[in-house]
Amino acid sequence: MLLALETANEWCSVALFDGQTVVAHREDNRSREQTRLILPMIDAVLAEQGIHVNALDAIAFSRGPGSFSGVRINAAVTQALAWAHDLPVVPVSTLQALAQAAYRQYQLTQVLAVLDARMNEVYAAAYQLDQQQLMQPLTDESGIEQLVAYDQVRLPDQTQCYALAGNGGPLLTHASELATYSDVHANSTDIARLGYAAFKAGKAVSADQALPVYLRDNAWKKIAEQGSPKN
Repeated sequence: MLLALETANEWCSVALFDGQTVVAHREDNRSREQTRLILPMIDAVLAEQGIHVNALDAIAFSRGPGSFSGVRINAAVTQALAWAHDLPVVPVSTLQALAQAAYRQYQLTQVLAVLDARMNEVYAAAYQLDQQQLMQPLTDESGIEQLVAYDQVRLPDQTQCYALAGNGGPLLTHASELATYSDVHANSTDIARLGYAAFKAGKAVSADQALPVYLRDNAWKKIAEQGSPKN
């Protein structure tokens, strides 16, 4: 049984995944309230299945890039639970989860996942569906997570075969001819499916390696100014 957490983009979402299906799921779109919502939601999904945290095999979490505070909350809660209960952790790319959501919501199989990063920049990476119905990053440069200006995003080869997914899609001035699905958002069910596959592939890490990925260089300066997360 895997617990999946997603707070990286102002939504709060928690799921339990048994390897075949999502057996419990909670989601709340009250922006900026993840700190208050996340722990009660974890308790709710565990109670729904009548299990304790100790019965989990791993915790998967959306490790970023995304909302600075959301990514930080996700990593801190994951670390605290993993340390307290000696559980392995599976970090999942928020952009990869966004691509997975595009498949879940619209059956898109080739997407450029794009999130608004503010400051006239976006986070972006290109993905394609594999035989296990999981989105995987492309092997060219477009599959590498980017933090760049709107018109500097590296587009995948055969760009016309791809769609834009995420709230940053409409910002790409050099890809306006592509179909755009700006209402796609990742939730914990997407984290669960990707995280479970990574866990089975031996990609889990220890709690101290459950680190957030911000991409923006000055993120660590913000941490120093605000104080480290208390786990």
